[in-house]
Amino acid sequence: MKSIVPLLQNIPLFQELKEEDLVGIAPLFTDKKVKKGTILFEEGEVGEEMYLIHSGVVKIYRLDEAKEVTLALFRDGDFFGEMSLLSNGMTRSATAETMAASTMYVLSRTAFTSFMEKSPRLCLKLLETTMQRLRHANDQIYDLTFLGVRSRIIKTILRLSEQHGIATPDGLLIDVKLTHQQLANLVGTVRESVTKVLQELLDDELILIDKKLITLINIEGIQAEIH
Repeated sequence: MKSIVPLLQNIPLFQELKEEDLVGIAPLFTDKKVKKGTILFEEGEVGEEMYLIHSGVVKIYRLDEAKEVTLALFRDGDFFGEMSLLSNGMTRSATAETMAASTMYVLSRTAFTSFMEKSPRLCLKLLETTMQRLRHANDQIYDLTFLGVRSRIIKTILRLSEQHGIATPDGLLIDVKLTHQQLANLVGTVRESVTKVLQELLDDELILIDKKLITLINIEGIQAEIH
């Protein structure tokens, strides 16, 4: 599992560790290959593992009266499920499902705890990362409370471009394929609203859409659409 060391070096959670520490923690991970549509864990289950994505896409979501609300999208180099490492017996707050065939590395709480005793710095970094994600959750709650649907859709597109954007000659490409329904689940609205707003942004030549991939042509113009 030494091949995982370069991946760990590019992940904020592990970046402050010395290379010898990374070499020490690498063997604690186990690799896991799964198909598209695989449920990795479900809301309410007791969590005992953290996941690190080598390749693929994973959505984190909850079901509200049978309606799916997507909380986050993770892809290559991202990690999730880290809350299970902090407390024994903690249940999952959401469900994780792959959106594409994925390869990931899994770290159990037992293995992490034994390593953490040697590297308290890692524990502090984990707490810092958890706080950042809690702040992001608070931002989402604010948006749901105070922003209209159109502004929430546009803000979600901008956030996705920050998280998954790749610079291209045409603009900033969101490198995750999303259907209108999947984008609606991220926003907490209906598909028809997403379709309407995307068409308006297309008509205003602010974005391009090709094969479910969105490219932001004029970021400042898109930001000005948030009211």
